[in-house]
Amino acid sequence: MASMRDIKRRKSSIQSTGQITKAMKLVSTVKLQRSKQAAQNSKGYFDYMYKTVQSMLAKAGNIDHPYVNTSECKKKAVIMITGNRGLAGGYNSNVVKLITRGNLPKEDLILYTLGHKGREAMHRYGYELAEDYSTMIDAPEYIDAMRLSSVLLNAYRNGEIGEIYLAYTRFKNTVVHEPVLMKLLPVEKGEETDVVETNAGNVPMNFEPAEDEALDMIIPKYVTSIIYGAMIESVASENGARMQAMDNATTNAEEMIEKLTLQYNRARQGSITQELTEIIAGSQAQN
Repeated sequence: MASMRDIKRRKSSIQSTGQITKAMKLVSTVKLQRSKQAAQNSKGYFDYMYKTVQSMLAKAGNIDHPYVNTSECKKKAVIMITGNRGLAGGYNSNVVKLITRGNLPKEDLILYTLGHKGREAMHRYGYELAEDYSTMIDAPEYIDAMRLSSVLLNAYRNGEIGEIYLAYTRFKNTVVHEPVLMKLLPVEKGEETDVVETNAGNVPMNFEPAEDEALDMIIPKYVTSIIYGAMIESVASENGARMQAMDNATTNAEEMIEKLTLQYNRARQGSITQELTEIIAGSQAQN
């Protein structure tokens, strides 16, 4: 059985840890409120943007354009969004598993990472890593998404990559966060009924100016918007996951302190009983 000194020392250590986790939970709660509001405000726009582009291409029929046609290049770029810090439960590891346990061949992937934790994990797994964009995820801005989109689209047009994917954590609510792998390019055609209902049946899509010029303007904005939306949702998901993790850690610390307090009291009671027994025994021996 541990001594009273050991129990007291361990209890003090856990109390200090509990104070830290409680403070981190409060900080994450405040950050979550801001990021949650931003995610909710933007979610409708970015979801509608995704569905609109798919619907537009479905109505346009067969279009000969690099953003729509399958490339001969086998390389696939994956924009991987994780956090720069840990202590967020399974937030970072879930995105890592999404790629390492997915169907995309490791030898074909080039990872564009936003978040040190994801980059460190994929480096250990031996994946090919492009430039690090981790600073973008600290405070996401649209211009950051535009810069990353420009890099990827240039590589796509030059034939360096044949497909572009996005791996991030979708924010559903405070406690539910879903890791998602989304294909950005080539754009997959959706159903026009996803967005627009028309009484005229399948109305052909006409582009003005020419379809090449229109897609050259629309698709970069589409890719940028989806990346920016994913960044905002990822930040909200990370703060939500960290708040839950710190809440669980604080609860566990409190339970451990209760158990240690009980052990300490029992050890103290046993020590007092032993001292009384020795005093009584000594008194009887003198008589």
